[in-house]
This record gives sequence, structure tokens and C-alpha cells, in this order.
Amino acid sequence: MAVGVGLLVVATGAAESVISTPISIDIYTNSGTQHKTQVEPDSYAHGQTIVGVTQSGRYVNGGGASNNMWATSQNGGQTWTTGGFPGTTIHQGGTWPRISDPSIAYDAEHDVWLALGLGIDSGGTGHILLVNRSTDGGLTWSNPVIAAESSGTFWDKTWIVCDTWADSPFYGNCYIQYDDNGQGNLMQMITSTDGGLTWGSIQTPSGFPSGLGGQPVVQPNGNVIVPYSENFGPIASFRSTNGGTSWSASTPVAAVSDHTVAGNMRSFPMPSAEVAGDGRVYVAWHDCRFRSGCTANDIVYSTSMDGVTWSAVTRVPIDATTSGVDHFLPGIAVDKATSGSTTHLALGYYYFPVSNCIDSTCELTFGFVSSLDGGATWTTGRRIGGPMRIAWIANTSLGRMVGDYVSTSFTADGKAHPVFSLAKQNVGAVFTQRMVSATFDITAPQSTPRAKSHTKPVLSPPRARLSRPVQLPTAN
Repeated sequence: MAVGVGLLVVATGAAESVISTPISIDIYTNSGTQHKTQVEPDSYAHGQTIVGVTQSGRYVNGGGASNNMWATSQNGGQTWTTGGFPGTTIHQGGTWPRISDPSIAYDAEHDVWLALGLGIDSGGTGHILLVNRSTDGGLTWSNPVIAAESSGTFWDKTWIVCDTWADSPFYGNCYIQYDDNGQGNLMQMITSTDGGLTWGSIQTPSGFPSGLGGQPVVQPNGNVIVPYSENFGPIASFRSTNGGTSWSASTPVAAVSDHTVAGNMRSFPMPSAEVAGDGRVYVAWHDCRFRSGCTANDIVYSTSMDGVTWSAVTRVPIDATTSGVDHFLPGIAVDKATSGSTTHLALGYYYFPVSNCIDSTCELTFGFVSSLDGGATWTTGRRIGGPMRIAWIANTSLGRMVGDYVSTSFTADGKAHPVFSLAKQNVGAVFTQRMVSATFDITAPQSTPRAKSHTKPVLSPPRARLSRPVQLPTAN
């Protein structure tokens, strides 16, 4: 039976708005975490329903949060209902001290929404995959199904996707990806064929690939492509052509050159992936290869029709390569109703207007661009969130955190909805960091409100930040 928990309703105004609006808020009050923080949002849209998920009440050390929360709109982002997932952590009727790595999928064949989270024990080790199900369009959720669990190891960076293509031979299959840090970040896959009620055995891709941050996508022919980061190095991918029965060895997508993001920001060059109606897979990440001296990052992408052969890396021309603007943590969306030279793309991303800022001067901002021609041309970048001070953002052992990923999704009316973490000034010792969203009609002329400059100066002169925090091959 579905259970509704901690419900709030948020009205966001007109659907044409491009002003970001909070869609959830941390409802927990337990000690030991940073309230009120919400980080690492993912989203998915089907029809006019959008579901976003996020960590809520982030811990500084050991990873994870008080719980994962959901926010659902059934009217294309005009109003939202939000709450905490039931039966997960000890703060919501479950048994796990913490939870992390939320992601969301929709299974069209079984008409069920599936929300994945990584249960974390008291020692900070994640080793149980929890899947909450909703059969009423994301408004109430069941206690979780255990997709897989183990002991004495450390799982990380979970992700879920379902095959929503009605003509696919594997229509209705759902796939979970994660890495096993206890086995050298070994990439692993699990499949469900019954709407997430039961899950098959753990499958290891051929060649035992090592990495994290995989984001599987499903092509219309049923093939599953899994782009991932080779431990914050090159982007690679593997695939299944038989519905998850077996998984291929990895093939390279592209090398990665990343500029160290200032402000002690937790910002890894991991991929964001989606697929168009013709099966073309788009994979985006942040990269400095087009900047002389690697002084700042652009958002770049590569595409493939088969997950084996990938295109040359292409830069999204948000700002001039001489601008000094640093772009990172992209969330790309592809409208599945479009294809070929008229593929619609939408991209949300964070940026610093000045790349070599310091903790006290960095102005973290969220931007948005789109394309109606498969990336041949892009709109002017719009500032839709921020600027934020670094001190307003949740802290972790790996730096200040808005998330290791953000998300953008298309509803059936062709509108794009970036979902991301946005902070305002702290209220005393309490944060004000929430999951927010906005709505863009990307086919409309870009008029008001006008795009705000990405080169807005910081409040005081910046200094170069010379040191770089150690990037460990785990990211809870």
C-alpha cells in the first residue's frame, strides 16, 4: 500500500516562468546533520508529471543525509507536492541511519515510478539498494523494496532507468547501476522486469570496468548504454543488447581535462546522459580543453548511435573561451519526441562568473541554455539561480556540496524543467538550501526576463586558488 509522508504543497505560478522556485524543503530535525539542506537532485518527466528527488539534511562526514525526499508535479511544474520517502532511514520509519545518491525513473509498461536510494550504515558505508515505488503518479510511495544488499563492502553512486520505448523488445525492463568501492570501484548492474517488485542477480560487465557516476540510458531498440567516469578521469561506456542479461566491455568516449573549481567546491567531471527519439545518446560533462592554460571549464558533450563509436567532443558556446567564466556540474535533457537535426536539448549548469575566485568572493550561480537543432546552435545563457555564497552551501569531507549531479527534464508539451540545489543566506546557524525548479518553453523567443550576464564581477578582487583538494574515488 502506498504511504504519504510529510506532505507539503508548493504553488509555483505560471508555467512560462523562468524564475526558479523551491519545490521541497528539509523537514527533518535530527541532530548531527546540516539543516535545512537539500543536495544532489535528480528528476524525470513522463507526460506532464515531473518527479524530483534529493538528499535532505546532509551530513558533513561519512556521506549521506537524514533521508531522501521527493517532489512531484502533475501539471507541468505549476504546483508541487513534496515529502520524505517512507521506510528508508531511522528518521522516516526505516532501519538505516543515512541514505544517499537519489535517482528517479518511470516504468511506462507497469505505470510505476521508482525512486532509488543507497542505504548507509552507522559507519558511513553504503551497501543496500532501496527502491520506493509509486503507483499514483508520484504522490504517495510504498516502503522500499530491497533491490540488492551485501555486508563488508562499500557501494556508491547508484542510478536507475527504465525502458519506456513501447516497440522495444525489453519494454518495461528497469536497470540499476552502481559501483563497488570495496572491489576497486567495480561497475555493477541489476535488472527488474516486473515494475521494481523484484530484482535479478548482480551482473558485472565484461572486463571488470572500474569507475563511478554511471548514468544508463535506453535506446528505442532496447539497447542500454552506460556512460561513466573512469574514477574522475576519462569518460567511457559499456552496453547491453539483450535486456541486461549480459554487459559488454567498456569503450572510450573521451579523455577529460578539468579545471579545479574554486571555492572548495565538490565538483567532479562526471557525465550527464540522455537519449533522443532516434536513439542518439548525448553525454555531457565539464572540461577545460578549449581554454588556453585550462583556466576554466566549459560544458562539453559527445554523441553516439551505438554506444561504441563516439563523436568528437563539442563545446557548448555559453561564454567566450577568453571570458574567465567557469562552468561545471551539467544536467542535460533531450526531448525524446525529437530527433535528428531538430533534436531539442536543454542544459542546466552551475558557474562562477570569475573562475579564480576564493571562498569569500566566489558567487555560485545556476544557468540554462537550450538548442532546437541538436546542438548546432544554442541560446544565450540565462541566469536562473543565485549568486550564492560558498558559506550558504552544505559542507562535506570532499568540499562544499550542491550535488555530484543536477538534472533537467522535458515534459510532453516540450517544455524543459531544470531541477537543482539553490541556497540563500543562512538564518543564524541554519541553512536555507533547497531543491528548486523552473520551466522553459524553449521554442518561444528568448525575451523577458533577459539573460543576466555570466561575467558579473565578484564583490571583491579575486585571488588565484593554488591548492586542490584530493579527489577520492568515492562520492557518497
